[in-house]
Amino acid sequence: MTKIFARFFKDESGATAIEYGLIAALISVALITGASTLGNALDDQFADLATKLDNN
Repeated sequence: MTKIFARFFKDESGATAIEYGLIAALISVALITGASTLGNALDDQFADLATKLDNN
């Protein structure tokens, strides 16, 4: 019985999968944040361009 527990505590394959999952989640959050920021900046640029075109 103690060998089973010792083997269980030495097994790190589940921890590695969780780490990869956390890394993927952090990368996706960074990409979403960056895309959102870029989208807002582009929206502002196009709104400014539309205003300038309307004034001419």
